[in-house]
Amino acid sequence: MFELRIQRTFSAAHAIVMAGVREPMHGHNWQVTVAVCADALDSDGLLCDFHLLQNSLDEVIHPFNNRSLNETAPFDRINPTAELVARHIAEQVGAKLPSGVRIKEVRVVEAPQCEACFAPNQVAR
Repeated sequence: MFELRIQRTFSAAHAIVMAGVREPMHGHNWQVTVAVCADALDSDGLLCDFHLLQNSLDEVIHPFNNRSLNETAPFDRINPTAELVARHIAEQVGAKLPSGVRIKEVRVVEAPQCEACFAPNQVAR
């Protein structure tokens, strides 16, 4: 299996609800890592064009940059946790990938040593 990883950052605020209590609004410089994989390379010896992957991720995170996630779809309807941000990015970027290329995982760091990961089709143990 072959794998590529790209990273991007964006700045956004959020206020999540925990145990029925909404925390104060606060901001983060979010770091996103998207890992994609495929069993084979294309005829050019590539898993996927880095630029395609970067552009796809940029399109997904652009609406969040310098905004409140709580006021930006889909987080205006769901709790804007790091876990759900990672899942949203995985689903949206995954829909833009070439045939045979799939999301391995998306990692979202909202603060140093605070990281969430979403890995589609992985079974939790």
